[in-house]
Amino acid sequence: MIDALVTVVVVLACLGVVCALAAARVVKQYERGVVFRLGRLRSGIRGPGFTMITPVFDRLHKVNMQIVTMPVPAQEGITRDNVTVRVDAVVYFKVVDPAEAIIAVEDYRFAVSQMAQTSLRSIIGKSDLDDLLSNREKLNQGLELMIDSPAVGWGVHIDRVEIKDVSLPETMKRSMARQAEADRERRARVINADAELQASKKLAEAAAQMSETPAALQLRLLQTVMAVSAEKNSTLVLPIPVELLRFLERGQEKERPLTAGRTERKPEGAGAESVAGAESVAGAEAAPAADSAAPRAVTEERSVRPVPTLTEREPEPRPTVER
Repeated sequence: MIDALVTVVVVLACLGVVCALAAARVVKQYERGVVFRLGRLRSGIRGPGFTMITPVFDRLHKVNMQIVTMPVPAQEGITRDNVTVRVDAVVYFKVVDPAEAIIAVEDYRFAVSQMAQTSLRSIIGKSDLDDLLSNREKLNQGLELMIDSPAVGWGVHIDRVEIKDVSLPETMKRSMARQAEADRERRARVINADAELQASKKLAEAAAQMSETPAALQLRLLQTVMAVSAEKNSTLVLPIPVELLRFLERGQEKERPLTAGRTERKPEGAGAESVAGAESVAGAEAAPAADSAAPRAVTEERSVRPVPTLTEREPEPRPTVER
């Protein structure tokens, strides 16, 4: 009898231990426990630590309360300015109501993922390419509002949404590169033009100052020569003043009329026939030239006068030397 009683006590103790182990639950610090008794939600939410449930009748569901980082797959869409792009993003969210996260939606993670993808496609179609590239903060806020509106009923709070990458077609990349290069070249030309304008103004002031003191130009020339010679160059270039070139041009213009009126002289010692022939030729040429200007006719008469020979010239007196 005693042995049977001891056996019953041992069996009951074992059953108690098994039931206690089946009823014991441990909820971690970042989790919350939702208890269902015979399919009905219990009002209390089990906090972190050790808790007990009724075996067989209760079911405990643990809900993670940490912030979840969910990558959104790249979505391809057409922007408002008809450019095809691929955009991917990252969603940060957390559960604020564990009961609603279990009851209101079957799988809140999958629901948030699908809502993020559809919202990302919608935001691509409403935006321009420039907004996707440069105004991402505004798009992130709009995307966060679009996802957070239905997620509130699921007991989920969207912490933030970030657009991670925007993939463009290769043709669009080349076009944008050419546009940026042209813009930089335009700015470089404008800067060079401004520099030339400022330099020209300063040079004009310097020229006006040097015109008052001509010696300053010579000093500037000497300074340039010293700067060039200091580099040990074998070739030295000296600028020629423009006034000197103009003076030489004027001298050439004065010599041109005199050169045009001269003729070749006959050799000395030629016979009377050559002189007479020259006079006849001069007379024949003087007739059509009578209508021309008077200075030219005088110049031609002077040029055809016969040159006296050696025999016609008077002998020069020789000095006598006394011995």
